[in-house]
Amino acid sequence: MRRRDNNGLADRCVFLIVIAVSLTACSGGGGGGNAGNTPASNQTPPPVVIPGLVSAASTFTAGCNGVTSSGTLFTNAEVEPHIAINPANPLNLIATWQQDRWSDGGSQGVAVGVTFDGGATWTARAMPASRCGGGNAGNSGDFERATDPWVTFSPNGIAYQMSLAFSGAALQAGSSSAMLAYRSADGGRTWGNAITLIADGATAFNDKNSMTADPLDARYVYATWDRLTQDNRGPLYFARTIDGGQTWEPARAIYDPGVRNQSIGGVIGVLPDGTIVIFFTQLNVVAGATVGTYQIMRSTDKGATWTTPIKAADFLGVGGRDPDTGTAIRDAGFLAQISVGSQGQIYAVWQDARFSGGARDNIVLARSLDGGLTWLPPVRVSPDANVQALLGNVNARADGTVAVSYLDMRNNSPDTSTLPVDYWLATSRDITTWTERRITSASFNLSLAPQTTRGVFLGDYNGLVSSGNTFYPVYVRTTGDITNRNDVFVTPMVVPTGAVAQSVNLSAPVEIEAAYLPSHEHRQRVHENIVRKMEQRIPDWAVRRGLTPLP
Repeated sequence: MRRRDNNGLADRCVFLIVIAVSLTACSGGGGGGNAGNTPASNQTPPPVVIPGLVSAASTFTAGCNGVTSSGTLFTNAEVEPHIAINPANPLNLIATWQQDRWSDGGSQGVAVGVTFDGGATWTARAMPASRCGGGNAGNSGDFERATDPWVTFSPNGIAYQMSLAFSGAALQAGSSSAMLAYRSADGGRTWGNAITLIADGATAFNDKNSMTADPLDARYVYATWDRLTQDNRGPLYFARTIDGGQTWEPARAIYDPGVRNQSIGGVIGVLPDGTIVIFFTQLNVVAGATVGTYQIMRSTDKGATWTTPIKAADFLGVGGRDPDTGTAIRDAGFLAQISVGSQGQIYAVWQDARFSGGARDNIVLARSLDGGLTWLPPVRVSPDANVQALLGNVNARADGTVAVSYLDMRNNSPDTSTLPVDYWLATSRDITTWTERRITSASFNLSLAPQTTRGVFLGDYNGLVSSGNTFYPVYVRTTGDITNRNDVFVTPMVVPTGAVAQSVNLSAPVEIEAAYLPSHEHRQRVHENIVRKMEQRIPDWAVRRGLTPLP
């Protein structure tokens, strides 16, 4: 395999990088089964030796999922990474991502990367969430594709990974989908057999999952996702384990927005007093158009019961585009990410165009100081409202420092053949004055990312965690090599504990008035953005809701 430097460019040095593909069968059954630490593979690949590089060359073959697809397969293209850090051993981190992206949805499988030296070296391997990853017919690995990888650690160092696995087009005849959970007792070296949290045929499609281990009680781990149905509903689903992942309770709907409406993109946080929150997007059809709002639900009994949703903010994003060509970018869309502060603050970030009057998306942050009951107006974190910023994430450190990572286009050029972008990390102690640091050492060409039916794609999200004085953003960047379009990187960013923020190439964000009213044109662009993003998931989503499909 070619060695690549931190910018992902090939050189002449040769290293052997192997992903160990699991051949272990996965047990099925909703809400039960073996979640022990049965190794999914006995092979131990050598560590990755390129600083910052987490992913490795794919071992999946083009026909490993057993079907012929009309889409385009991007072998060696990794997208949509997530990351977790072991509270029992901060040198142990696990990243997870989609491996070998398809243009029409999902990937050949999912993979994980593990480090025990704080990110200096990584070992990558495939997970048995799909046929390509080692699943066998008749069990929970018998799916054509996998996507939406997520990872979390319990306070005792037990790791959990979650993926969506599916076959066929969503809600079409013969299709199926399942939410799969895995457990590791050795920091991610080996993983137990899958537990199927839910499995459906063509009558429902499970989507956009996340999982959070309770940082206060290792017995509890929580998972959530949306479940789209043939009768045009999209309730928010929830499942939990109360015995450290040995078994899972049956999945259940905890909120249903009603016919033609839906939830999506739920993420879970746990407050210092033990209250659990789920922050999610609600999409409603109103007067022939779609509108999005961010909602939050709370549970004070570890997920047994839930409050009704509380509105946090309106979604007003219009979606990313190449500024020179107008080509669409499939970005985070209406999906938000959250982090919980040491005093119970909740920070939420997403893409939003309110600061540009509906012209382009920036990264905004909203916060609650009372556990989600009330919310302050969003502020703009990305420095220039005239520059698009996408794929935001947030992490609140124990000392009160809040970090937001994002991608932006400030270094774009008029050359229509390329789209230079960079990742940045902005930190603040007061959500008013920010310090910005560059994550990527050089710009990379976003236009070389895998193509989907709705634009180039790096994933719906990235990940961001911290320990001590260091933040660990995980991200995907293009390499310049079309045979290996994307790689996953983790770049540790040291931000001194208790440091006073200084403004560096970043203007202080200005809170927007709560009475901001978007124009009709802005609302129309929001509607079109939502439809584009949902039709990537459900091809006939607009028609099902009585809306006009976009060209």
